Amino acid sequence: QVQLVESGGGLVQAGGSLSLSCAASGGTFNNYIMGWFRQAPGKEREFVASINWSEGNTYYTNPVKGRFTITRDSAKNTVYLQMTSLKPEDTAVYYCNAAKPNSDPLFGHWGQGTQVTVSS
Repeated sequence: QVQLVESGGGLVQAGGSLSLSCAASGGTFNNYIMGWFRQAPGKEREFVASINWSEGNTYYTNPVKGRFTITRDSAKNTVYLQMTSLKPEDTAVYYCNAAKPNSDPLFGHWGQGTQVTVSS
């Protein structure tokens, strides 16, 4: 079965950088869209970025464009989210997601989440 394990969260000052990793196992991910979502306290989970594993196409929510970069390493079955110029509003639990194309990510596979806290 598909398993996703996130790592790399932590506490950082505003303007700093963090890199998140999502190690994927139990599946053939060439057929998946890999995404990062986040959920801040009292808010709904929201889309951050995604990458088509086979084609490498990437998408970002507007608030993170130019600051976050999603990449994947097929040899390591790992997806990364490089976050720069972090802001306090980026504080959230970040979740990795794997979903089939044209399907609702809600019904895909989720990791356990990793906390990112940005202090002002």
